[in-house]
Amino acid sequence: QVQLVESGGGLVQAGGSLRLSCAPSGRTFSYGTMAWFRQAPGKEREFVAGITRPGDRIYYAGSVKGRFTISRDNAPNTMYLQMNSLKPEDTGVYFCAADPHQLLGGLLGRSSEYDDWGQGTQVTVSS
Repeated sequence: QVQLVESGGGLVQAGGSLRLSCAPSGRTFSYGTMAWFRQAPGKEREFVAGITRPGDRIYYAGSVKGRFTISRDNAPNTMYLQMNSLKPEDTGVYFCAADPHQLLGGLLGRSSEYDDWGQGTQVTVSS
């Protein structure tokens, strides 16, 4: 299976910004769907944002819409999450996920649908 590697996490103050990156390591191909999930302390993993290709369709969780922007390129096949106006509630481990299929509707927000995952990058937002 393909290994995904996240980077760009760190410690920022509320209102600050970070940009996360996710790139495959080893065997790779053109993914139909790539997404970001996060897990806050004491909470279950939740969907953050996802993007499909071709015909890039973008989806955001309501809690991040208007503040986060997801994007991707193919040279290499890297996905980004630009996070602005960060809040302490955004603190958690952020995971990238990818699947060869173009996931539709609610499937895109279900972690069980994704074949490939990264190990996560920590994002901490202080008040």
